[in-house]
Amino acid sequence: MRRLSDVLKETYGEKIYRLSLRAGCTCPNRDGTVGFGGCSFCSEGGSGEFAAPPGPLDDQIREAKKRIAAKTDARRFIAYFQSFTNTYGDIGRLRKLYEEAIRREDVAVLAIGTRPDCLGEDVMAMLKDLAAIKPVWVELGLQTIHEKTAARINRGYALPVFEEAYRQLTAAGITVIVHVILGLPGETKEDMLDTIRYLAALNPPLPGIKLQMLQVLTGTRLGDEYLREPFPLLTLDEYADLIAQSAAILPEETVLHRMTGDGPRRLLIAPEWCLHKKIVLNTINRRLTGSK
Repeated sequence: MRRLSDVLKETYGEKIYRLSLRAGCTCPNRDGTVGFGGCSFCSEGGSGEFAAPPGPLDDQIREAKKRIAAKTDARRFIAYFQSFTNTYGDIGRLRKLYEEAIRREDVAVLAIGTRPDCLGEDVMAMLKDLAAIKPVWVELGLQTIHEKTAARINRGYALPVFEEAYRQLTAAGITVIVHVILGLPGETKEDMLDTIRYLAALNPPLPGIKLQMLQVLTGTRLGDEYLREPFPLLTLDEYADLIAQSAAILPEETVLHRMTGDGPRRLLIAPEWCLHKKIVLNTINRRLTGSK
């Protein structure tokens, strides 16, 4: 399995950095179309707390660049529409927004976060047209293959919906990146690894994956549940071991886009070790290399 930073340098010959942006969408799991309240782990910001403030695209990109100026000297970027469900809404407005983003000289890749149940014919047609301009990544929040867990976290769709979305996207030549959360309540280590094994067996092979530890956040239903009756969370060592085991299971062509996640400090209830990103990454890297 390869890491995203290495693949981007090989492909573009330079550092490429992600800009987190907003498309101004909501989610069918919030407005009543599928359900209300969203997935139980999802914050009021739709998992986009670090995205640029709402506004015209040029303003968002300018602000996003300011936020990462101390981290990188990158000149080209991934335009990542992260918050909520970014193929849910007026397709004419979304097509115009995404075309504006993908045609910018400083944008190398367009990444769109969405749900597998929000990929109708009009959306697929838009994605195919965009992919004819530059690479397009579609990020799908699967989180787990286990229906019992999916019901507990209020995901709002069954596994076959993901399978059909994956089939359609890969057939259209769209790069799919799947989000998985490790440490969901009620899941054993083998349950989590079963999700990884399932993804490792996909045909065609999974292009990319994002792995993240469950973060319990204030203002979420999962947070309320945890405060009422705390459930076990993974330790850093347990999580690092799971990442190493997942890396060993996934095929070589699957690109690792994320090994951990940045929880907003002001919202994080647990686990506190998630706040120490350098320690987390160093621990994971030691497991991946087999060093102590």
